[in-house]
Amino acid sequence: MEKTYLVTLTPDEDGWIVAECPGLPGCVSQGRSREEALANIREAIQAYIETLKDQGIEPPSQPTEITQIRIAS
Repeated sequence: MEKTYLVTLTPDEDGWIVAECPGLPGCVSQGRSREEALANIREAIQAYIETLKDQGIEPPSQPTEITQIRIAS
């Protein structure tokens, strides 16, 4: 069965792109480009899910909500 996971991409101060999957706590990767970061986080998500399954734990469904909040400056 195929699942969809949300991923955030954030540039860091060294020019790398940090990729994180909020629905899988601690599942983080990075890359020098957007494409590399996405490929790396895909591998990280797959490894994370395989590890859970090896431990007999069902991977969580995507409980994460992404929204925007405006802050007056």
